[in-house]
Amino acid sequence: MSLVVMKFGGSSVGTPERMQRVAKRIIEKQQEGNDVVVVVSAMGDTTDDLIDQSKTLNPNPPAREMDMLMTVGEQISIALLSMTVHGLGGKAVSFTGWQAGMRTDAVHGKAKIIDIDGSRVFKALKEGNVAIVAGFQGTSEEGDITTLGRGGSDTTAVALAAALKADVCEIYTDVDGVYSTDPRVVKNARKLEEISYDEMLELAHLGAAVLHPRAVEYAKHNNVRLVVRSSFTYNEGTSVKEEAVMEQGVVVRGIAFDKNVARISILGVEDVPGVLANVFGALAAESIDVDIIVQSGVADGKADFSFTVSGDDRERAIAVIENNRAEVPFRETNSESGLVKVSIVGAGMVSNPGVAATMFKAISSIGVSIKMVSTSEIKVSCVIHSEPLADVVRALHTAYGLDTTEQVFVGGPSERR
Repeated sequence: MSLVVMKFGGSSVGTPERMQRVAKRIIEKQQEGNDVVVVVSAMGDTTDDLIDQSKTLNPNPPAREMDMLMTVGEQISIALLSMTVHGLGGKAVSFTGWQAGMRTDAVHGKAKIIDIDGSRVFKALKEGNVAIVAGFQGTSEEGDITTLGRGGSDTTAVALAAALKADVCEIYTDVDGVYSTDPRVVKNARKLEEISYDEMLELAHLGAAVLHPRAVEYAKHNNVRLVVRSSFTYNEGTSVKEEAVMEQGVVVRGIAFDKNVARISILGVEDVPGVLANVFGALAAESIDVDIIVQSGVADGKADFSFTVSGDDRERAIAVIENNRAEVPFRETNSESGLVKVSIVGAGMVSNPGVAATMFKAISSIGVSIKMVSTSEIKVSCVIHSEPLADVVRALHTAYGLDTTEQVFVGGPSERR
């Protein structure tokens, strides 16, 4: 008997009709002779609605209380899905994250999983139940409810699959696999039959919404067999694995984009050892992730450097820098929002010169200026203004020969978690 972990996002259970379809699919999977653990997100826009409600009462609510609030959506989902399975003649038991043994650190809103005690889940499976677990949540060692951040349900599913030694972890979404780019932007995007952990990890980090980066990291570290499938069709999905077969002539495998980017510049900084360590150490201490970093030339012993952060962290990052002025004197700071980062990814790029040049040419051909560039062995990223993003993605998709003649079926709105 195989153990299968199935994860369904918010759009997959967003209506009673979709909830019924998911419940039938779960029962079918169990009737095939599998033990089944299901991880589910909050229904539709539930979490966004809760956030909006909180901000009408307090625009800057405590992180602990936000975690208490935001876990409610998943608890509704697991209870309703369990009831639906029972209504269709199946057996199911629902578990919150903490009931399922999900232990995390105490960083509210961005908690990381420390360990999982799967004993209650195993007991439910042994009794013939489907175990339905709330994604995105756990509990700290102090007993406080925590959330794992956006994409946390993916992480819950993969971490459970690793802890339970599942045979496969299936991530169900509104498209039937991983595509060369977002099929909502490029209707004739190319479906990938398989993709390597490293390529998928880069795409996820760079903005591809199909899988969360931390989930891919867990899968790679624990060698979890990961499959991305559609909850609306029975088509074969995309297998995420250690090594993927490279298609002949396809150097770039995917194009990702992050719409929430801000650039911060610090001007007139003393060019002495330890400056960058001081600045970015202070940002790290506040859990602010820094992405692309560019330092300009030195003049009169002073240097300028710029870096990108999430648009949500822009004001907080500037405050940290200003508060650190006594340690790192500078002339001034400035920032720019309304930016996006568009990236190309492919394991074959390292042995194919000219890949970056093709990207720069495609972007410039539609009159777009590039503000910042970052490269690695398997990716090139460019920061640009947000307005021409769709045109840029389509131009890149064509330039790298990724267009197909088929139209992608998208079964529902974008998954939230």
